Amino acid sequence: MIETLIDSLISWTTAYSFWPLVIMGLSFGVALAVFLIAEERVWLRSTVNILAALVKLLLVLALMPSLLQGHVYEIGWTIVPGLTLLLKIDGLAMLFLVLSVFLWLLTTLYAIGYLEGGINRARFFGFFNLCVSATTGVAMAGNLFTFIIFYELLTLATWPLVVHRGTQKALDAGRIYLIYTLVGGLVLLTAAIGLHVLVGTQAFAVGGYLNDYWAANPDMAPVLFGLGLVFIAGFGVKAALFPFHGWLPTAMVAPAPVSSLLHAVAVVKAGAFGLTRFVYEIYGIHVFSDLYLHWVLLVLASFTIVYGSVRALYQSDIKKRLAFSTVSQVSYVALGLALAGPVGAIGGMIHIVHQGFMKITLFMAAGNYAETLGIHKIKELNGVGRVMPLTTLAFTIGALGMIGLPPLAGFITKWYLGLGAWESGFYWVIGVLVISSLLNAAYFLPTIYRAWFLPPPAEWPHRQVLSQRFETHFLLLAPPLVTTIMIIVLGVWAGHLATPLGWVSTLVASEFK
Repeated sequence: MIETLIDSLISWTTAYSFWPLVIMGLSFGVALAVFLIAEERVWLRSTVNILAALVKLLLVLALMPSLLQGHVYEIGWTIVPGLTLLLKIDGLAMLFLVLSVFLWLLTTLYAIGYLEGGINRARFFGFFNLCVSATTGVAMAGNLFTFIIFYELLTLATWPLVVHRGTQKALDAGRIYLIYTLVGGLVLLTAAIGLHVLVGTQAFAVGGYLNDYWAANPDMAPVLFGLGLVFIAGFGVKAALFPFHGWLPTAMVAPAPVSSLLHAVAVVKAGAFGLTRFVYEIYGIHVFSDLYLHWVLLVLASFTIVYGSVRALYQSDIKKRLAFSTVSQVSYVALGLALAGPVGAIGGMIHIVHQGFMKITLFMAAGNYAETLGIHKIKELNGVGRVMPLTTLAFTIGALGMIGLPPLAGFITKWYLGLGAWESGFYWVIGVLVISSLLNAAYFLPTIYRAWFLPPPAEWPHRQVLSQRFETHFLLLAPPLVTTIMIIVLGVWAGHLATPLGWVSTLVASEFK
């Protein structure tokens, strides 16, 4: 019976090629509708947002069986001769798509609860949906030209979310965010134009589409090396690689749902995903290694991992500490790519998913503390676990995952990265991972201890009773509890073929043929 249903689903989905357009256009259409819904019509707007996020998730999941059988969904339009707008759902796109749409559903629920009683909710959710539309466009971009279009649309869609509060501090942070990301986009566009002059705009290809050009033109090594550096810089801005990371901690003035998006789903993941496409499907791992670009990325990623952790250690603000933690943690993706081996690649690519679940859990928990008890500083967390035990449990599991405690998702990442470093002969990278884990423990464990074991203040002056049944609003509590369960599941059942690790292992096997 189940096999018959799956076969019918595969037959239905593979009969059409327009699914990438439908997935991307769904959020775009909902964004336009939400902008038109009156501010006071909260239930209508919330219903539209939730239904759209749920339909998008179900649609993406419906395409997975056919992708497992090797089917690729592709649709494109020629803009001018030589430039094609191409949307494609392949295995790598699906990895980012599933993460994005699943976490977007949870973030939608969280944002509805977080903004209850707030202002400008129509504007917020309109740009919120434009943001998810741009993110899915990044995931499904079939060539570099299409990728850059959605990459920049993502910047423009997230800026209003960063400055949503409208304070001077928020506006200043938004200006810094725009400067970094638009300049990064311009750098990326420059590299893309240079590459187009050499080989034209080609579709992303397993193994990289520069292989033939490199084999026929070895004398172009300096040019390709220079272009590679520019690509790393362009993607490195959104991926928060040092020294391009400055926008990320500053953007923490944004509401908690936006912080969750920036760190776990959209912006930094777009940069990390772009690096993945660049290394494996533009240059290809062999060209990338022959040009010694893997050494450049390896050094940058290793330094960023340690630097971000050290900076996090000295932050007194909860969200700032989490922001510098992201600077460190996202660089694990770049580190895995730079190891230039299959095992390291698995560790790097799977961290796109694992870091997403861990970091969104931490930011949602931090948002709960701020909204319910007015807590923003580490020193204010004393005894909070006694008042908000479920939120603190979620924060604890997310933090322990970041440290790399088995059997949580973060351990799987660090295990594969360590094995990958050994496999590739970069033994010193194991030291970087150990130092990073010790630093993670140094800034997370005291925070956990403070939350559970230190005596609480007599009264939190800003405490709001949002619910009589739960420690905070149900829509603020349920999403981080779901992601907490996923952190455990992704670690405990990591070896199962139906997990993201199984999916990534299949992708890596095709890249390293």
